[in-house]
Amino acid sequence: MSTDTQEILVRALALPDTEKAHIVDELLTSLTPPDDQLDALWREEVEDRIAAYNAGEIRAVSLDEVLAKYRK
Repeated sequence: MSTDTQEILVRALALPDTEKAHIVDELLTSLTPPDDQLDALWREEVEDRIAAYNAGEIRAVSLDEVLAKYRK
């Protein structure tokens, strides 16, 4: 890692979490540009899940429940 890169990393790590998240998002987007078709499919999936939740067809699951499933 170059000195410039190390300096950027040190400065980035000192930022508030929200700003770090924004930088991560921008960097990842630069590696894998958005795919409008895939985004549309995910948007539809999210809308379907919200509708199912609102209709009582599915329930919310806590983070602890999700993590417990994978810790077994």
